Amino acid sequence: MPLTPAQTVAELDKFIIGQKDAKRAVANALRNRYRRAQLPPAVRDEITPKNIIMKGPTGVGKTEIARRLAKLVGAPFVKVEATKFTEVGYVGRDVESMIRDLVAVSIRMVMEEKQAEVEKKATQMVEKKLVDAIVNTKKNLATETPIEVLRAQSEEEYRAGKLDNMLIDLEVNEPMIKGMAIPMGMGGMGGDDMMGGMGIDLGNIFSDIMGSMPNMPKKKKTRHVTVEVARKELIAEESERLIDKEAAHQEAIKRAEEQGIIFIDEIDKIASKGGGSGPEVSREGVQRDILPIVEGSTVMTKYGSIKTDYILFIAAGAFHISRVQDLIPELQGRFPIRVELENLGKDEFFKILTQPENAVTKQYQELLKVDNVHLSFDKEALKLIAELAETENETSENLGARRLHNIMEILLDDISFNACGAEKKVIKIDKPFVKSNMASLIKRTDLRKYVL
Repeated sequence: MPLTPAQTVAELDKFIIGQKDAKRAVANALRNRYRRAQLPPAVRDEITPKNIIMKGPTGVGKTEIARRLAKLVGAPFVKVEATKFTEVGYVGRDVESMIRDLVAVSIRMVMEEKQAEVEKKATQMVEKKLVDAIVNTKKNLATETPIEVLRAQSEEEYRAGKLDNMLIDLEVNEPMIKGMAIPMGMGGMGGDDMMGGMGIDLGNIFSDIMGSMPNMPKKKKTRHVTVEVARKELIAEESERLIDKEAAHQEAIKRAEEQGIIFIDEIDKIASKGGGSGPEVSREGVQRDILPIVEGSTVMTKYGSIKTDYILFIAAGAFHISRVQDLIPELQGRFPIRVELENLGKDEFFKILTQPENAVTKQYQELLKVDNVHLSFDKEALKLIAELAETENETSENLGARRLHNIMEILLDDISFNACGAEKKVIKIDKPFVKSNMASLIKRTDLRKYVL
């Protein structure tokens, strides 16, 4: 049973502090996908996702909410920046490339799943090949040992992992023609990026033709590798052979259509107040190019066509200079849900340092534990770090939660540099330690109080 909105919010709370409105919005959008899937086809086809616009400064969790949501349900996810796109007819990325990127992510996800399904069978097939190669190598060294005994010994040692570093001669098929992709399209009109997703791979075409001819001789190549390397390569090769690629591609396209999530960042940078020229016209042109993608259209990719009608689009921006209302009305209408994310203060920073499963303090503890350095953080020290982060964001550029990474790097610089793993060290990060190592930052912060 898919997660309820409340369960989705609870899962997001494990990694993201605050921003309840944004979490509720994406949780409802996710549940509505499940509800839509349960409806009869005639009704289901009429229901499209309610796209979301998130408004808030950098570092408050906009991208992380969308990324975690996609990871939670195993949905294909792509993040793009609106400023990277240009109006049709200009040099730069065309808006359809975001759909091709989504399909590529979906293809990779499905192929990984299919490989996991056939891995056991592929492993058994590879074991026979490798044992044969091992026996052939051993046979030259132990000519008097019966072949049956050699094979039994080799199988036992192979399964126990005792032969992983043994060098063997492995005969593999070499492609008759190496892959050579020819991108379609001409520079200046979107260039390689515009049609790169539909590029022609001559190597694949000729390989398929050669493979369809049973009597066509295949060029063999002998490689001198370890058993461990050979096993990895052969399992990947056998798995690929066992997978029905055409069916996998169709499943991936279907998944991208029904479950795909596209996060369009910096959408405020293409907002236009209208009536201008030059950049203003270009910004509005990008919006008009994005519009049919969000409305629902068919995009061609090298894996087949994909409909964008049911993809969930989440747009985000700081909107410091422009407003959501500065987007063209047609595009605004395609993003009916708008949520404003709150600025982060010292209380939120303290929670970010202590509560999430992936808290930055826990990350540094695990990293330094590799070099036998065991860190512990005092509560008062973490409160001071949170206060410093808040003050720095107020008096200089507001980086949101990313400011914590900046402060933690400065704070633990000496410890990281001197950690070598030679002996066990137990270090407690307390308030005096923070004051000592962050003295220059604290002094600079104090001086800013007197600057008008």
